[in-house]
Amino acid sequence: MTTGETAVYTHGHHASVLRSHTWRTAANSAAYLIGELRPHQRVLDVGCGPGTITADLAALVPEGSVTGLEHAAGVLDQARAVAAERGLGNVEFTTGDVHALDFPDGSFDVVHAHQVLQHVGDPVRALSEMRRVCAPGGLVAARDSDYAAMVWYPQPPALDEWLDLYRRVARANGGEPDAGRRLTAWARAAGLRDVTATSSTWTFHTPDERAWWSSLWADRTTASSYADIALDGGHTTREQLARIADAWRAWGAEDDAWFTVLHAEILCRV
Repeated sequence: MTTGETAVYTHGHHASVLRSHTWRTAANSAAYLIGELRPHQRVLDVGCGPGTITADLAALVPEGSVTGLEHAAGVLDQARAVAAERGLGNVEFTTGDVHALDFPDGSFDVVHAHQVLQHVGDPVRALSEMRRVCAPGGLVAARDSDYAAMVWYPQPPALDEWLDLYRRVARANGGEPDAGRRLTAWARAAGLRDVTATSSTWTFHTPDERAWWSSLWADRTTASSYADIALDGGHTTREQLARIADAWRAWGAEDDAWFTVLHAEILCRV
């Protein structure tokens, strides 16, 4: 994930985080963009992480090329392995900062970012840079969740604690966890005027979905860099983190449990 000088990536790259990131595909995380892609296009995937979405984008532009950009170099070995396993020769990966992209103006036809702008120090500057490296007539595309708009049932008090804690920690790190609702405003502030805004969701309800979603958040709450940041910043205690993790596991075991993550999406014609 791409970060700026004033922001710390809240989640880190613990195994519980990468379980979530490697689940992501173009179909479940960039469906709003797929219909806009053309075989010959040059695509920049900002904050590419382990590269599963990046690889899907490369497969969708077989006569073009995709560059995956990531701030954390360590995760790019996994991204390269994903591309190699799929036999994709039109994708490459590099490190960089979305606030200062090391590409000439107009280098790409599509500049895409998934779950990035909520974590950066200056999302308007990030979008300005994405706009700069996008060719005239191209697209800047971004999708971000909105934590305050997430909905779940049943509603144990400890999951309310989870949401409150996560939002406080994310903001203390310089990010904005309720980014989704702000995407259009940020885009306009970055000088993008032809903006189409949509929304979509992830929903976790089946036994397998509940088990996966609840276990990754339980593990993330106690064992990832998010837990360390929350503790080191004085935002929580180990006892509260353990209580939240237990609540996640109990929620996942409920037959009627249901969780929906709302995402906002913007397609901006340059």
